[in-house]
Amino acid sequence: MTQPKAINPVADGDAYLLVAVLPPDLQAPLLAMPVDMLVEVIMDLGRPAEARFSDMVVRLSEHPVNHDDLVHTLALIGEFTDDNRAGIERTLHRISAIRNRKGQIIGLTLRVGRAIYGTMEILRDLVETGKNLLLLGRPGVGKTTKLREMTRVLADDFNKRVIVIDTSNEIAGDGDIPHPGIGTARRMQVPRPDLQHAVMIEAVENHMPEVIIVDEIGTESEAAAARTIAERGVQLIGTAHGNSLENLVMNPILSDLVGGVQTVTLSDEEARRRRTTKTVNERKAPPTFEILIEMVNRNEVAVHKDTAQAVDTLLRGFLPRCESRILAENGAIEVIDRQQEPVPSPAQSPVVTGVPTVADGPPRLYLHGVNRDLVERVSRDLGLKLRIGVKAEKADLIFALRSRNHDAALKRLSRSTGASVHLLKRNTSSEIRRLLLRLFHAGPGDVDEQEIRGALRETRSAIQQVIEDGIEVVLPPRRAALRKAQHRLISSCGLKSTSIGLEPTRHLVVCPPYGEHSEEAK
Repeated sequence: MTQPKAINPVADGDAYLLVAVLPPDLQAPLLAMPVDMLVEVIMDLGRPAEARFSDMVVRLSEHPVNHDDLVHTLALIGEFTDDNRAGIERTLHRISAIRNRKGQIIGLTLRVGRAIYGTMEILRDLVETGKNLLLLGRPGVGKTTKLREMTRVLADDFNKRVIVIDTSNEIAGDGDIPHPGIGTARRMQVPRPDLQHAVMIEAVENHMPEVIIVDEIGTESEAAAARTIAERGVQLIGTAHGNSLENLVMNPILSDLVGGVQTVTLSDEEARRRRTTKTVNERKAPPTFEILIEMVNRNEVAVHKDTAQAVDTLLRGFLPRCESRILAENGAIEVIDRQQEPVPSPAQSPVVTGVPTVADGPPRLYLHGVNRDLVERVSRDLGLKLRIGVKAEKADLIFALRSRNHDAALKRLSRSTGASVHLLKRNTSSEIRRLLLRLFHAGPGDVDEQEIRGALRETRSAIQQVIEDGIEVVLPPRRAALRKAQHRLISSCGLKSTSIGLEPTRHLVVCPPYGEHSEEAK
């Protein structure tokens, strides 16, 4: 993929407008700091105010916040809606309130909102298709930022009639005049969060849009409204909370967005042909969103270009094939095609090397600030069976971020458990992959990451062919260290393999479940 046309990392929102609503004694110390890097300001009654940046938290005053401070700020911002959110007119800043039992405001979170240009370049080709797109990701990963940029590009660059369903004024900002971050797109505000589905239908019926943009689809009625919009031929781009397609499929409220799931009873002949039990799960209907995008972080996404096929693959017990896209600091976009991979059987687990073996099962990982979903996804991709997220006292290994290396709690854990600590520079799948490869796959310096990827990729393809056709598949010759990794992956999927030939042409043959096998010499 080529480099994006233009990436402007400078935020369009003005953080100084948010600073201006703070009490004067809090403004002075904050203005002496890098305001352009400010994330949010916290004001809780009876506690000193704090300014939070991406890499630090700074106390703005030694004096606790009082009622007068809260009243001063409340007088300079907009009105709060039913979801306890307010804003500053014609900005993207978001102010959220904490109330006591009497409904009085006793705390404020003033979050800086920024329209960052160039964030959707990693997805531009998908937006151009005109298909319905769904973005999945945990809160704070940048879904709304990308959604806002998509809105502007569709309205200004593609000259589409775009309408934004803005429930919490997060996409187009507070006030009656939309923020310029959405370009020439029109905005429909939602009076109450529970009416979002009604405004979605109203937009289609009354204003003839070509594209509908909606943030945070989270209820059954909103999922039904999304399906109605899609059936009327309007392009729909939305977001939903959830870390992966697997989470969404298992969500009974939102699974309809990807076609829904129903239980089907097969005939004896069909069950034998599929090599499954008679009762299986199948997709119920065509998905509302034809393309699904999992947001790993702000600069990395996993793309399922055919949601229907991905859901079908997942329900058959396989991890669907997807396309990983990573945006580098220089603006280049790296695309990695991840092959379809059988889901490891819970009853079997590959033997791992490079770490202390444990008598009662796979190695146990305790995660200290490391994203569990990323570790699980990468471990599946590598064919590893690990116990992830166990209690600290039962851990064999501790994964932690390098920024927390001096954390007193981490040092106490290491001393009390005796587990080895392994540090990650960043919370990204590439960093986690390198660490897992170093710990579990690579021998002492004899196998590099590229070789392992190639060996595991060809093994997954062979496993797929064996399962579908019931025939033996011969793999290309590989070195002993790589054959061991291939053996582990094949075994984890309930199949058998044998090593044939002499070095350097010794290779594996993947056999159906009923075939005879022999294991690689340890």
